[in-house]
Amino acid sequence: MFSAKDVSDMEARGSNVQTVSTQIENFKKGFPFLSIIHAATIGQGIIKLNGAEIEESVAFFDACAKEGVSLLKFVPASGAASRMFKALFEAKEQLEKGVPEQEVLSKSEMQYFFSNLRKFAFYNDLKQLAGKDPEQLSLLEILNLVLTEEGLNYGNLPKGLLKFHQYGTENRTSFEEHCVEGALYAKNKNGSVKIHFTVSPEHQTGFEAHLSAIKEKYEAAFVVTYDISFSQQKPSTDTIAVTPDNEPFRNDDGSLLFRPGGHGALLANLNDLDADVVFIKNIDNVVPDYLKPETVTYKKALAGLLLDLQQKIFNYQRILNTHHYYSLDSAFFAEAANFLENILNVKPPSNQYYSEKEELYHYLKSKFNRPIRVCGMVKNQGEPGGGPFWAKNSDGSTSLQVVESSQIDLKDPDQKALIDEATHFNPVDLVCAFKNYKGEKYDLSNYSDPETGFISSKSKDGKELKAQELPGLWNGAMSDWNTLFVEVPIITFNPVKTVNDLLRKEHQPE
Repeated sequence: MFSAKDVSDMEARGSNVQTVSTQIENFKKGFPFLSIIHAATIGQGIIKLNGAEIEESVAFFDACAKEGVSLLKFVPASGAASRMFKALFEAKEQLEKGVPEQEVLSKSEMQYFFSNLRKFAFYNDLKQLAGKDPEQLSLLEILNLVLTEEGLNYGNLPKGLLKFHQYGTENRTSFEEHCVEGALYAKNKNGSVKIHFTVSPEHQTGFEAHLSAIKEKYEAAFVVTYDISFSQQKPSTDTIAVTPDNEPFRNDDGSLLFRPGGHGALLANLNDLDADVVFIKNIDNVVPDYLKPETVTYKKALAGLLLDLQQKIFNYQRILNTHHYYSLDSAFFAEAANFLENILNVKPPSNQYYSEKEELYHYLKSKFNRPIRVCGMVKNQGEPGGGPFWAKNSDGSTSLQVVESSQIDLKDPDQKALIDEATHFNPVDLVCAFKNYKGEKYDLSNYSDPETGFISSKSKDGKELKAQELPGLWNGAMSDWNTLFVEVPIITFNPVKTVNDLLRKEHQPE
């Protein structure tokens, strides 16, 4: 199936025949659906903190940070903003074909965009480029200024380099907002703020230039030192494409076609980082300063919960890793099993504890020796995407999982009914820890479920193909982590999916 050149190309990417062959086998057999048991709700897998608990958790986190717990913020930022401007590109194409402006403005989203042009944080940049009030220009001229290289080039830039929020004349990009956020809840004992952005290769230079332009200003404003790094999705995480008949898809020159493996590929980037606590949040989920306090409070509260949980887990790890099973009494096993089931929400297979002491020992040891994540969950308000569920794992145990709709058999009426019961949504608001009680890092690739990939239909050069995504970063790639779900306020979730989202009150000045 593969020539010597194919093998050489794989090796150059950091891949190999075995990995690619496994991917092709995945296309042939497909990925199994995840068996969800029921939705996670308040009191049934989702924790709702009261005011006193929030204060206590924040205070505990602050104390740990002062003691030297190392903090890092991880921001996936490689996505292009082109989808944000889909409607604008369509309007531009219509106008170039001679469609009258009034007809373009008959669409409500276009009417809304142009009538509120002054409210965008990039309005002054448009004005400077045009040399006059942009509202004096034709619709096509405005769209060209926003989208093309002759203007702001927003149609081709990543979201991180777009101006999101107005602060008088010094308006901020979402990249800057993450830098500000980092100073507010991810400041290390030595005053450094470590933030890692994953970016696409073609935009890293732009990010680095932007950082150079704003770094000193924010360091002075928040009395911090920024330690900001960048990485790109690794070629070794790309997946092979196949024809509809599951044969390797080849380019016109005969070479194999590989495609990016989706956001699950970023697990490799995350695995390269070193910190005691890692905050994960998407690049487009930011708010202006006057709305930041609640975000900061809940970030610290989630981190405090994680650190408190970690201390207790470390105690079990230490005992299980330094004692033989026969030296531990039944009281310890009962306590550890109860903690695993009722605090970490990991139910044993068939809801029965292992009958043999040695068997239970190894089961507990494997479940306690895992990375930890605390995931914020917001009330479901119709947003597309994953949600919190109880699901059955490959070893027969049941645990909390972030589940995407693509992982569920929607043709099964019972499974579909469980989705309708869901009350909360995953906003990608995670606080993670991936070291054991000795301070040794886990290899995160060992805690991913390879059976949770995704297959989709695509095309290239007019030819149909099938593409494969790796297990998603916050669902399948973290499937075998110890997990807590905590309700967070909806105000902490303000993604920007279309340019008009920037006109929502959450993204406008106070």
